[in-house]
Amino acid sequence: MKGKLAVLAGVGVGYVLGTRAGRGRYEQIREGAQRVWQDPRVAEKRHQAATVAKDQATAAKDVVADKVNEKVHKSDGPHSVSADDLPDAPSYPV
Repeated sequence: MKGKLAVLAGVGVGYVLGTRAGRGRYEQIREGAQRVWQDPRVAEKRHQAATVAKDQATAAKDVVADKVNEKVHKSDGPHSVSADDLPDAPSYPV
């Protein structure tokens, strides 16, 4: 219960301070965040993270196909599933 009250108090303080700062301060923060997001070093890390995520999704897809095949072969016979039968990993904008 104390944790919930602390969160509510934090939200309240943030709201009051935010409203006092006004639109100008909001715009400064937003522009700063945009500069960081568009920084070439940050963009490179975003692309690296996307590549790792895609590679891991492909590896997970292969593992799932193998596990499905194990279960199918144990249950009723010669059915098989390949990783190509499974959907591709979704792509998200970076």
